[in-house]
Parts: sequence; C-alpha cells; structure tokens
Amino acid sequence: MRKKSPKLKLVPSAADGDAPLNTLGTAGATLWATIQNDFVVADAGSRETLLQICRAADRAEEYAAIINAEGPVVPTKHGLRDHPLCKHELAARSFVVRGLQRLGLEDVRPVGRPGSGGIGWRPPHD
Repeated sequence: MRKKSPKLKLVPSAADGDAPLNTLGTAGATLWATIQNDFVVADAGSRETLLQICRAADRAEEYAAIINAEGPVVPTKHGLRDHPLCKHELAARSFVVRGLQRLGLEDVRPVGRPGSGGIGWRPPHD
C-alpha cells in the first residue's frame, strides 16, 4: 500500500531581510539591513542568531545613551565608581562582535598584547 505524502504549503520566503525590523531599534535595524545587504542570511538558525546580535546592538546603544547622559562615573559613599552600565555595554558589544564572527560575517581578530599567546593571533601584515 502506498503511503500518502503530506500536503506541502508554500510560505513566504524568510530571506527577504525585512522580517524583524519592526522589533528592532535604530542600531539593530541598521545592523540587520547592512548585514542582509552584504550577505544572504537565510536559514532559520542564522537569522535567529543575527536577530539576537541586533537586539544586543540595540541594548548597547541604549546603555551608551544612559552612560552619556549620566556620565561614565557615578559618585558613591566610597568615592567615584564606573557607571554600572559600562560593563553591560561592553558585554553587549562583545556579544555583537563574537556573534558576527561565529556567523562568519566578520574577520575579527582577538584583542590583546602581541605575543600574549592568544588563540588565532597573527602579527599585522605590513
């Protein structure tokens, strides 16, 4: 007996590049559009990764705006301290760079001292 094949349903292409723009802020939407103009990020996993990267870019910009308004240091009873959002902004920006690198969209080299033995470090080409 022959098995019936399931009915297939056509769905709109996810490769249009515009799908999540309504859920992103300015920085994230700009990054999304830039990446989709330069590359084709069409598979579901990569699109979700890119979406999370763009959301992190939005968050980093949000933190930066707050830090710019309030200043990079805040007074405490023990003296001046770094603004608490500085480390969160740095973490969000780091996530963006690492995420783009994992997607293979950017050739980002590790930051560190030359000769520190960092994985993948190469001297600059002259």
